[in-house]
Amino acid sequence: MAEIVSTPSYTEQLKAVWETAVVLYQKGERDSSRFFDPTQKAFLDSIGASAQEVFDFAEDWVNGQDPDFLTFALLADCRRNYFIIRQKGERSNKIVDTGDLPPKDEQVWGVEWLPRIIPKAKAKLRGEMSPDLMYCCGGDRNFFRKHGIDPSTFLHVVATYENDDDAIIDWVLKHSISVNPG
Repeated sequence: MAEIVSTPSYTEQLKAVWETAVVLYQKGERDSSRFFDPTQKAFLDSIGASAQEVFDFAEDWVNGQDPDFLTFALLADCRRNYFIIRQKGERSNKIVDTGDLPPKDEQVWGVEWLPRIIPKAKAKLRGEMSPDLMYCCGGDRNFFRKHGIDPSTFLHVVATYENDDDAIIDWVLKHSISVNPG
């Protein structure tokens, strides 16, 4: 009888990529291009992710235990769904650099960081982030904590209202614990 060989599931592969990145970062590796073998690189490509994105999450996890694997997985899954369904597996040719974003202290309706995080979230969804950007970086995490908003929920909201920034802003204003305390 022939041996049945099963391919690791999406979640198993995602977990393996995360664990590889964490271990390599802990060992001192800082070049994301050397983090993954060809199979792992092909997996990342198939979900619209990059080695740099995984590196950024591993770096922040090793250095501060935040964000955790579950947050990474939820964000990766949102990007994966956008890549497969909306982009039909085709990467965007556009790259969003730090200088393309509004300043960190810019506000809308008194909410600092919101004008910046909306285009960052769109860039994350579309796979357009330059290597110097990270969705869910320390500044983003401060925004999410301050407003009591989950990073993956926000990414889903941005995907839902992608072409309507006012709807995204309204959603944040309605769900923010800072804007609507108690």
